[in-house]
Amino acid sequence: MEGVRPGGGPPTGGPGSGSGSGSGSFPSLFPPGLHGIYGECRRLYPDQPNPLQVTAILKYWLGGPDPLDYVSMYRNLGNPALNVPEHWHYVSFGLSDLYGDNRVHEFTGTEGPSGFGFELTFRLKRETGESAPPTWPAELMQGLARYVFQSENTFCSGDHVSWHSPLDNSESRIQHMLLTEDPQMQPVQTPFGVVTFLQIVGVCTEELHAAQQWNGQGILELLRTVPVAGGPWLITDMRRGETIFEIDPHLQQERVDKGIETDGSNLSGVSAKCAWDDLSRPPEDDEDSRSICIGTQPRRLSGKDTEQIRETLRRGLEINSKPVLPPINAQRQNGLNLDRAPSRKDSLESESSAAIIPHELIRTRQLESVHLKFNQESGALIPLCLRGRLLHGRHFTYKSITGDTAITFVSTGVEGAFATEEHPYAAHGPWLQILLTEEFVERMLEDLEDLNSPEEFKLPKEYSWPEKKLKVSILPDAVFDNPLH
Repeated sequence: MEGVRPGGGPPTGGPGSGSGSGSGSFPSLFPPGLHGIYGECRRLYPDQPNPLQVTAILKYWLGGPDPLDYVSMYRNLGNPALNVPEHWHYVSFGLSDLYGDNRVHEFTGTEGPSGFGFELTFRLKRETGESAPPTWPAELMQGLARYVFQSENTFCSGDHVSWHSPLDNSESRIQHMLLTEDPQMQPVQTPFGVVTFLQIVGVCTEELHAAQQWNGQGILELLRTVPVAGGPWLITDMRRGETIFEIDPHLQQERVDKGIETDGSNLSGVSAKCAWDDLSRPPEDDEDSRSICIGTQPRRLSGKDTEQIRETLRRGLEINSKPVLPPINAQRQNGLNLDRAPSRKDSLESESSAAIIPHELIRTRQLESVHLKFNQESGALIPLCLRGRLLHGRHFTYKSITGDTAITFVSTGVEGAFATEEHPYAAHGPWLQILLTEEFVERMLEDLEDLNSPEEFKLPKEYSWPEKKLKVSILPDAVFDNPLH
């Protein structure tokens, strides 16, 4: 539960929140980490010392569900000279270390990041006659914070979040998010480390898809050039009815398509509804280590096997891949798709992972024939995987939202892959790798062209390349939701 109240400055932290340690010293009035962030807010809003604030009634460190202790809401007059409209500015408190006493975050010193190293902000266009800020952005920020706390994955500028629902639960076209640096708030040095400020930017589905196929930073730059779609401060207007490509059709062809062709895609992994079958092995084989077999009982992994696989997946796929966002409520399931600049060495494994988790702990199997299964949303990303990633010498991973299953497509230039040109299908437990040559990728793109027209799509749909012993099926969501059905 949350409550709205006047801010009255940063709230007191309760017993143990102060910085005084001697018997003759008094604890600080405010938690030092919170005070540092509040100081940056006061710099921007000296005339608003008591902003409205949404506060978690039962704090996270007392067992409450909401990781953010507070979300402050300020009225920003914008900048008419830059064509920046008046808007509401939301700032979170809690992803960074506010207290420094290990109640939420482990204190690791003053030089590194404080807590997760960032707080979230959001800029919402103020509607005419609106006297108080809407509070729904606070719940949106709590949802993102829950993901960070549960997964221990942080956000970076350029990341994007597939939300699949209007951010304010209205009929708005703004249904997804990009993340960028806040244009006004500067990094803060607190007694518990450095805090930066990442701003949430609401976008339409078409803009999200463009970010997936190219990169988030490129789309953010385009949004900055279109005043009604964000402008220089990237202000979210929930009433925006047109995408930037409808406002200026040249942006798609001249900027996005050219960027995809030149740069490829920075999206290298998604959480998905997916599965795979080893068609070269009879189903009754007890050693079969397929992770999900639609229509059959999946083999159960031992606890030790599961931990080894999770560690291998975490270290082997940690370059640009994250788990799915937890649902905000029972009616909405959200997924985070990472959009991140490629690493210096585009590899499936970190340099140290092989020493920590030897490959022999999980036996590698070469497969003769495989059957890949995706729901429609995941299948629609296959052309992106092929055109934007593999043709640029990169890899792309589907990580199942229902278990340890992972399917990684690799090109011949990717380092660290256990699939080879001689054995293009290989598996480490439930992790399948598929190596595709450039010639085969080009052919698949032609055969899969109808995936780009989902409105004409009828499920189930099957594609097959018999000479390559590869089959791909696009199946209804219900198949994955009820794998034994």
